[in-house]
Amino acid sequence: MNPSIVPHPDQTNLSQGALRFILSLRAVGEGHISSVTFRQGVVLSDGSLELEPEPDLAIAARAESHDDGSVTFRRHDCSSRLDEMVLFPYTPAQRNGLEDLRLVRFENGDGSTVYYGTYTAYSGATIASEILETRDFESFELRPLQGSAARNKGMALFPRKFGKDYVMLGRQDGESLYLLRSTDLLSWEHGEILARPEYAWELIQIGNCGAPIELEEGWLVLTHGVGAMRKYSIGALLLDRDDPSRVIGRTAVPLLSPSDEAREGYVPNVVYTCGALAHAGRLIMPYGVADSSVSFASMDLAELLAMLSPPAAARSPIARDVEPIRDRTDA
Repeated sequence: MNPSIVPHPDQTNLSQGALRFILSLRAVGEGHISSVTFRQGVVLSDGSLELEPEPDLAIAARAESHDDGSVTFRRHDCSSRLDEMVLFPYTPAQRNGLEDLRLVRFENGDGSTVYYGTYTAYSGATIASEILETRDFESFELRPLQGSAARNKGMALFPRKFGKDYVMLGRQDGESLYLLRSTDLLSWEHGEILARPEYAWELIQIGNCGAPIELEEGWLVLTHGVGAMRKYSIGALLLDRDDPSRVIGRTAVPLLSPSDEAREGYVPNVVYTCGALAHAGRLIMPYGVADSSVSFASMDLAELLAMLSPPAAARSPIARDVEPIRDRTDA
């Protein structure tokens, strides 16, 4: 469930206009304990998807804990498939789950890239935010985050710095979406409110659905809204490209709402994603269906941006359900 998606480090031997990707997934096993697993695939130039076959084996990564509460995971054999590897909880803070990894390909100022992923560590009694780092998806460093903001779920990192600051989205009050800044990647304090619930479909809570996506028009932020009957839908914000604290567009109705087949499952009435990507003028979004399966949605970015209205104008007393955005294929 709850997938995120990033470009693969290896983009060789592809047809023109294609993009190889890595998909992260939250897997839940016996005892409701969550772990992290991966799939691989290709987005073709027409927006269609080709997933590599699901492996027959699942192998726990080798783990080594450190005195600072971090842990290093390594694949047993770098020649083995990434999608055969599972990252199981290892430290006391993670004992009951690694939940909702939000992967992002981060661009350093020197032109190099690194992959980060924020996630929730659950000890069985308390939650905390932690961060994964990898450059090759063969070894992974998982470290706890510090500060008042790290005691909450749903943190998502912007894919580059703003000046000297890392910038993060988070939820600090169980209701609204916040913008956080820090010069230290591992330390985050209370931020400023970015968006509050406005519409019926998000009246109980609003949060992010993964790392912001940089477009020429601004930062596209997919959001989740929780409405009546704990119904989870997906919408979007557009933030100013130079000043991400300024909301310049917002969806008054969801982009994606639970359809009939999503109303029952492990967690009913939910569609949810932890990250999407933009490719060839389209938004490619994997999403969880009732925490029981994963589907994909695709939408023309120009059409999506046309749905966004300035916050002051994007007001509706009751937001209606809309059909899932098209080109959905089960995975």
